[in-house]
Amino acid sequence: MIKDKIDKIIEELKTVKKEKITDFHFFDTESYKCYLNNGQEILRERLIKGECDGSASVILPLTVDNKVVVCIEPRVFTDTTVSVDLPAGYIEKDETAEDAAKRELLEETGYTCGELKHLGRFYQDHGISSACNHYYLALNCYKVSEQKLDEDEFVKQLEVTIEELFYLLDNGYMKSINSAYIIEKCRPYLERINNEKN
Repeated sequence: MIKDKIDKIIEELKTVKKEKITDFHFFDTESYKCYLNNGQEILRERLIKGECDGSASVILPLTVDNKVVVCIEPRVFTDTTVSVDLPAGYIEKDETAEDAAKRELLEETGYTCGELKHLGRFYQDHGISSACNHYYLALNCYKVSEQKLDEDEFVKQLEVTIEELFYLLDNGYMKSINSAYIIEKCRPYLERINNEKN
């Protein structure tokens, strides 16, 4: 059963200790005085992530045999410190959202896709950030290589059925609003595929 498989991976990747440090900074802020068309002024801070604004691509990968590729990885500030999510990652400088989607899918899972459909884009936290997430449905995915992870990245990937995907979402294993949003947006399509198969 999927619960047993996922629980075993979660146990392996669970955070056992957190130690606060002060010499590592990924985030930065910029302060602005903004002038509105109505003559008013407002002060705002903008969050910067690394060398970019934090925009990301999120991918729902559907394999040639209609399974979904999910990623299990440490999310140390969540209640369980591990989350099951769809592949996703930051859009790098001078990279398009589509190129980032293809790159992140390959790096995190070792899969490529036959077709990539852009489903929309939404701001993450537009009160303090210009970061915008792009959502993709990747069709006819198939494995072409091993994962290509960063040194401090620990991602286990797993193929699940559409029913198992809904189970993971509906039972709190998937903690990211990004994953939840794209799954719900694609739910009618996924349900139709699942019904045709059964």
